Amino acid sequence: MGDWSYLTSLLDKVQSHSTVVGKIWMSVLFLFRIFVLGAAADKVWGDEVSEFKCDTQEPGCEHACYNWMFPISYIHYWVFQITFVSTPTLFYLGHAIHIIHKEKRMMEQLQERTDGIVKKKPKYTDDRGKVKIKGILFCTYMTQLVFKILLEVGFCVGQYYIFGSVFMVSYFHCTMLPCAHTSGAQCYISRPREKTIFIVFMLVVSGVSVLLNIIEMIYLLCNRSKANRKQRLAQQHMLSSQPRPSNPAWQATSNQYGGFPLMPLTAQGLVDFCSDDKHMDSISKEKDT
Repeated sequence: MGDWSYLTSLLDKVQSHSTVVGKIWMSVLFLFRIFVLGAAADKVWGDEVSEFKCDTQEPGCEHACYNWMFPISYIHYWVFQITFVSTPTLFYLGHAIHIIHKEKRMMEQLQERTDGIVKKKPKYTDDRGKVKIKGILFCTYMTQLVFKILLEVGFCVGQYYIFGSVFMVSYFHCTMLPCAHTSGAQCYISRPREKTIFIVFMLVVSGVSVLLNIIEMIYLLCNRSKANRKQRLAQQHMLSSQPRPSNPAWQATSNQYGGFPLMPLTAQGLVDFCSDDKHMDSISKEKDT
């Protein structure tokens, strides 16, 4: 297998920008996909060409039957799958680094304008420098999860349409050209049971990857809902902590005036209000006379 070190180093940087479930997904990708594929795939599939035999001497018949049975190598197909499934995560990593760098530069400019006194806290990082998945980062993270699920399912369905059944047969009858039209050729595959186990294992890992992505989406949505609920409760607590009239009569009167609180008058205000009423009555009597 090829060198996975560059892709591994890139995906390792995503660890600090992911959730707990995302870190588990990374471990599954490294341990059960890249490591297993690199360590055991060559030993299992290394003889798929050299040990592929057909009971015919016709030129080109064996190659034609092999191409019909294996349109693409399983190893190459799984390498494509790992690369494409990892691509949305790398896009999220680039966007997260861009957002954090942009916010850091903005905070530095704000600190220079305020002579080092900055009351505003960063939106996407906490005091320890850990990334907070919120705002535009939340949308990007959810988008890359959706794309990973679609790619995983697409590659599993594509594997079925390209190779057929997951169970590897030990031999098959080939009638492809230039084999004989009447009798054809009987072709044999080496170690079919071991290859079947490997195929089933890779499909199970793909299913686990899809399940982890779905769990991570539910986890993020629950955390977002919990944060919004806490924010609403905090706003309601702030509104309820404001002074309100305790007399039920004043509360009913305030409801009649659109819910605006009506505060009771003080003693001095009540005297002034009564004197103003007497003054208005005297004026109206003088006009009548």
